[in-house]
Amino acid sequence: MKLPQTIPAGARVVVRLYAGVDERTGRMQYRDVVGHVRAWDGTTLAMTRDAAANGSRPAQDVDIRAADIAILKPVPERPVRS
Repeated sequence: MKLPQTIPAGARVVVRLYAGVDERTGRMQYRDVVGHVRAWDGTTLAMTRDAAANGSRPAQDVDIRAADIAILKPVPERPVRS
């Protein structure tokens, strides 16, 4: 995937990462990370991963290498619970 030159800080994105090949099936595996961009320099995406909606995982800061990104796209904010 051709990655953008700029990604605005604060944008909420989903990043699909290559996670290797499944030994049993031989198919490529992926892992998704959803969160808010902190910085993008063209080689590393710094973002804050969203906390799990059910509270099982807190928010966490992650750095993702551009070479590990299969797909990157913007996603809307989560609905606000009342």
